[in-house]
Amino acid sequence: MDVRTSTATEVESRPTNNLLRRLSQADYALLAPHVMSENAAANELLYNPGDDVQLVHFPCGPSLATFLVPNEDGRDVETILVGREGAVGGIVSEGFLPAYTRICVKFGGPFVRIHVSKLEAAKLRSPTLRNIFARYADCMLAQIFQSTACNAIHSIEQRTAKWIIAAMERTGDESSVPLTHEQLATLLGVGRSYASRVLQSFKAEGVLDTRRGSILVRNLDGLRLRACLCNDAVKMHFEEVLRGVYPTEEQQAG
Repeated sequence: MDVRTSTATEVESRPTNNLLRRLSQADYALLAPHVMSENAAANELLYNPGDDVQLVHFPCGPSLATFLVPNEDGRDVETILVGREGAVGGIVSEGFLPAYTRICVKFGGPFVRIHVSKLEAAKLRSPTLRNIFARYADCMLAQIFQSTACNAIHSIEQRTAKWIIAAMERTGDESSVPLTHEQLATLLGVGRSYASRVLQSFKAEGVLDTRRGSILVRNLDGLRLRACLCNDAVKMHFEEVLRGVYPTEEQQAG
């Protein structure tokens, strides 16, 4: 077995999280003894505002986490989704700082966790590991900036299409998304009845259909035409800063 094959085999044995698979063999070896694997259920709470951040959570495979900002009227508004391209909690801080938002599991499935103190110790030993996580933090910040602009200027219909596509890209399923009307309303920061009306208009155009607990995509090209370009802007930044980490760029990474 040559070195290239050996390296590829080693990467494939890691958890199915692109950020962890982006690390060099030496950098991943610093983290590997501290990786804890488990399954998380949909809606599982990872952090509440004010909680000490003690664990970094890495969604794997089709799992998704979400950042929710609680508001004075009791509603939570979703800001960004994080899938296998990244991690949540203690990315660049030295840990034990209070969480600002609520972070929950959006779509359940495999996660791996690393204690913040172990990640920080590994960063102190490796400048390249620090660099990767700093680059990822930059990508996450770009995603937040883009989401802020999107919420300000794009229509509910455009944002609906964008969110569905973003979820599909992260889960790898181009035919359905396990998303309820109520969850979609939270994503968009609108009432459930408003979200249902938007879905009905998409259904009338033959773009989407719904079944209990899921949205079915009938015309992906049509959905893309209805979406704003915010996903594309985020993907472009990921490609420039961390090539191969955003899910749709995986095939280009080799």
